[in-house]
Amino acid sequence: MSWDEDGTPHPLALRRTGRSELDPDRLPEMRELEVLGWEPAPEELRWAFLPYVWPPAARTWIPDRSTHWAVETSLDGHGHITGVEAVPLPEADLHDLDAETDAALTALGLPPRPAGRLWLLRPVGPFSTVAELLAHLDALATERGVEPGTASPEFLTLVRTELGALQEHAG
Repeated sequence: MSWDEDGTPHPLALRRTGRSELDPDRLPEMRELEVLGWEPAPEELRWAFLPYVWPPAARTWIPDRSTHWAVETSLDGHGHITGVEAVPLPEADLHDLDAETDAALTALGLPPRPAGRLWLLRPVGPFSTVAELLAHLDALATERGVEPGTASPEFLTLVRTELGALQEHAG
């Protein structure tokens, strides 16, 4: 299990450089990889560990060249919207988001994620989508008395074990 610290991004990402004003899911390289069967890793904090334990042959990453936006809405005294402004999130806010994720990973005994990566996954086993596989993992956790709604050491162990078994049966 690792974050592939010394690995290179997916080759399709190497054709793109520089910061983009697009959201992560709208980057051209993200869309190209989705056509090839890759899916963005879930963003929920409870799944922050997923790329770490996902089978290496079914995971990849691209540099995060996207812009993360904050939307500020102005209202009048009656609650009607009078203005909307989208501004890039300040670097400090982005760092706070990473710190929250890294703290959750540390609580699980895992190292922090390498910064500046967007992770993509392919389903393993008999599942046709990552969402189907995640639903299976949640159901399996519930069946075995493990709380699936939060990232806990027990849930991490269950997910790691099940992904390994699915990969073993597929290969």
